[in-house]
Amino acid sequence: MTRVFRSVGARLSMALVLVVAVALGIVYLTVVPSLQSRLERTRLVQLEGAARRIAPVAAKSPVLQQFANTESQDVGARVMVFQSSPVPGGVAVSSPIADSSEAQSAEDVTNDPIASRALATGRLAHGIVSRGDEHYAEAAIPFSGDAYVLMLSNSLSSQLASVHHVQRRLLLAAGVALLVALLLGYGGAWLFARRIRRLERAAERIAGGRFDEPVRDSGGDELGDLAAAFDRMRIRLKQLDDARREFVANASHELRTPLFSLAGFLELLGDEELDESTRLEFLDSMREQVTRLTKLASDLLDLTRIDSGRLTVAQERVDLAGLAEELVEEFRPAAHTSEHELRLEPGGPAVAEADELRVLQIGRVLVENALRHTPPGTPVRVRAATRDGRVVLEVEDEGPGIGPEHQEQLFERFFRLDGTRASGSGLGLAIAKQLAELMHGAVRLDSRPGRTVFSLVLPPAETSQDAFPRKKPVGAAAPLQ
Repeated sequence: MTRVFRSVGARLSMALVLVVAVALGIVYLTVVPSLQSRLERTRLVQLEGAARRIAPVAAKSPVLQQFANTESQDVGARVMVFQSSPVPGGVAVSSPIADSSEAQSAEDVTNDPIASRALATGRLAHGIVSRGDEHYAEAAIPFSGDAYVLMLSNSLSSQLASVHHVQRRLLLAAGVALLVALLLGYGGAWLFARRIRRLERAAERIAGGRFDEPVRDSGGDELGDLAAAFDRMRIRLKQLDDARREFVANASHELRTPLFSLAGFLELLGDEELDESTRLEFLDSMREQVTRLTKLASDLLDLTRIDSGRLTVAQERVDLAGLAEELVEEFRPAAHTSEHELRLEPGGPAVAEADELRVLQIGRVLVENALRHTPPGTPVRVRAATRDGRVVLEVEDEGPGIGPEHQEQLFERFFRLDGTRASGSGLGLAIAKQLAELMHGAVRLDSRPGRTVFSLVLPPAETSQDAFPRKKPVGAAAPLQ
């Protein structure tokens, strides 16, 4: 029972009832007193006008009782005439000397406050007086040199009856309105709550890992927008879940391959008849597999830090021309072994705002890919330059190129052209792209048959600097064969 009263439907219904009740209360407090005041005021104005009109007639009438009876029928009110009498400190009125009402006792108007006020002020007075349960509108005016006071009195029972009738109608209408508001509010809130419950069930499905059923809501209001946002979240979570599954599968494969290879080599090394040259060859192969595992572990750690938002990059002045020279020197032996022509091309000053270690990491990925995926004898050029207000580090080769259908996928995790897994982890370009974005830059690809250029684009440093203390000016290096 407590849950029912704490539900959205009950709360919205109570809120709607409260709003309607407040609105009706304002209407009641505005209409009823105003109506009563207007009716009383209207009757007082009528009595004032009649008193002014018949006062001169009363002054000339020889028989005041006959005058009272006659004028009472004309004005539709009780007509009374009071005679002033001296009292200590002034004059006052007591009982009327003429009264048109035979049914009412004169004692009820003895010392009437309206007549006394008119006599005391010497001019017309009016007001509402109460006698028992009755309310009367009265107007009094002195005449004949303030010797007499003429007073007209009229019961307000008919006017008040009209006010009470309006009160009853308003209260009845208020009761019906509150009931209708309660029913409509609860019905509307129930429909609204159904939509909320559908979203709640959808959220539970998503939380349970079920992403196949779409989240739908036909409303065009805020709940409809919320449902659309839920559906976008569902699609994104599904993509992330698929990526996670694929990532785990690919990472497991990448780890299993070198581990099986190491296990095989270790088993072969246990053979006593193995000659020394073969043993040394096996040890070199094992070192390669350990290096591959180390690099894979480092790449996976970087990806984990990037995905969790815990990887930070420094913002410092970096001379890309100097880093390009370092890369060429570092990969000179590998280029010689793979029979590639690796050279450094001058490009002018190129000072970026970036993280030096991460720029070197990205540069290694780009140079290593160029050496690995191009035929022997293919030229590979490295250069740094400033173009269109951006600083770039470019690695260019003259290999067969990358097809347009694969250029976007090339930056996905574990992706290799033609689906091969012969070498590398397939993580280098994915990590390079995300590291560049962390440094407010980008990795771009421009490829066609015979020419492929990978570019690391970075924001320039605020002020240029021609040389850095730890690097010397770089000239063109001789090509490596």
